[in-house]
Amino acid sequence: MEKMQEHTVRSYGEELRRLREMVARMGGLAERQVADAVTALVRRDAELASEVIGRDAEIDTLEREIEEFCIRLLALRQPVGPDLRLVIASLKIIHAIERIGDYARNAAKRSVVLAQQPPLGSLNGFQRMARLVQENLKGAMDALVNDDAARADEVWANDQPVDEVYNGIFREMLTFMMEDPRNITAATHLLFVAKNLERIGDHATNIAETVHYAVRGQPLTEERPKGDSSPFAVVRPPA
Repeated sequence: MEKMQEHTVRSYGEELRRLREMVARMGGLAERQVADAVTALVRRDAELASEVIGRDAEIDTLEREIEEFCIRLLALRQPVGPDLRLVIASLKIIHAIERIGDYARNAAKRSVVLAQQPPLGSLNGFQRMARLVQENLKGAMDALVNDDAARADEVWANDQPVDEVYNGIFREMLTFMMEDPRNITAATHLLFVAKNLERIGDHATNIAETVHYAVRGQPLTEERPKGDSSPFAVVRPPA
């Protein structure tokens, strides 16, 4: 009987480890999607952008697999305490990762169009935004795998630099459009790409917030630092 109980406990622990690994794998796929979408943008590589669009289905499939796995865990293992929080957090996190994948796919779609347009300005801001959101996403996933609430808190508080880069891109694109109406098509698509990256950053910090709750059992009650001032941006036309 003791051996059977030991086997059951070990099997349950292995299932929880597998859950973490599956969620981490999904997060890794999303990280790659973000990186490749921006690479396609910068290199004007429509073929790579098309690959990103096609790979989105892999993230969606994995989301469904993890959902089914979580439902089986809830039904058969009836987890409580930290284990229950982990399962519920995983369900929330994979939804956020799926949305990140969608935003990366949307950015890739814009990159296909932009590859056919004349280049417009420097894309350094987009590369920096992509690097920041990837770092935050990786940090959030590492926090999940390692039960590291402190790391999750760092990510949660680190969204403001993403917003600051986004604000700069927003103003730059408006300026380009005012300077020459021929820039409107490319600048509009670039604005959408920047917004996709900004939303990816938001989802990364949402994941970190969920990890904090899964580990500590207490929600973060402070208001998350934000720096998106684009709704109030006014760019004056040249005199």
